[in-house]
Amino acid sequence: MDRTAPADGTATPTPTGAPVPDAPGLLDGVPRQRAGGRGSCGTVDPGVRESRMPRPRLWRLLPTPTGTPFTFGYAIVLCVTSLISAYGGTALVHALLQGSSTDVAHLVRTPELVLVGSALWLAGGVASPFAIGLVLVLTALERRIGGLCTAGVFLLGHVLATLATEVPVGLAVLAGQLPASSLHRLDYGVSFGVAADTGALAGLLSPWLRVPLLAGFGGMLLQDLLAFTDPMTNWGHLIALAIGVATWPLIRRWQTRGAGSPGPVRG
Repeated sequence: MDRTAPADGTATPTPTGAPVPDAPGLLDGVPRQRAGGRGSCGTVDPGVRESRMPRPRLWRLLPTPTGTPFTFGYAIVLCVTSLISAYGGTALVHALLQGSSTDVAHLVRTPELVLVGSALWLAGGVASPFAIGLVLVLTALERRIGGLCTAGVFLLGHVLATLATEVPVGLAVLAGQLPASSLHRLDYGVSFGVAADTGALAGLLSPWLRVPLLAGFGGMLLQDLLAFTDPMTNWGHLIALAIGVATWPLIRRWQTRGAGSPGPVRG
């Protein structure tokens, strides 16, 4: 007569030597493959999952190519453009920056080109406060809502804050309140996008982290505005921060939807 499988879940041979297939559910210790995400907001991009080997929590503050592909790739691009800015010829660098500037003249002629191009340069280089903030903030936000949504909030703040500061300049020139040279002011960098993502990230943190983040970052922006060294840019930072805060209802829905996706985000 055939034997049934013992309680430990191993297969036992029949008198003829053929093993009896294990019953469903007896091999609970064997990990099951999970389906990958689809890359939409709140879900994990394909191939994002890594080994379940534990890592120090410090690594979660930094981008990785599989855990936070958008932030990692964007950081690489910014490192390359920073090297060009630091070691390229003066005429070449000036031409590249001028061609990427979101001044009024460029926004009227080639708005799509300069709105994207201006976000590829770091004002102050890789050691600037906004460069460090970009890595930390975008990494934290991407781990919560995914790369597509993080990029969307970044672009939303970058584009809207740019328009909110440059359109008044154009109107002031038309009204004779500013000289025509104001239409060609050099304007580039990632700071508006970083400010928007910082405001968005605050909405996903617990109150004891949210309040110090907004108070500290907002206070720094207000201090820069009161210094009155570059009021248009300083106003743009505050506008971008407010845009990020305004996305809280949306990104909280994205985070909730992402929490229901199969498997944890690794990296």
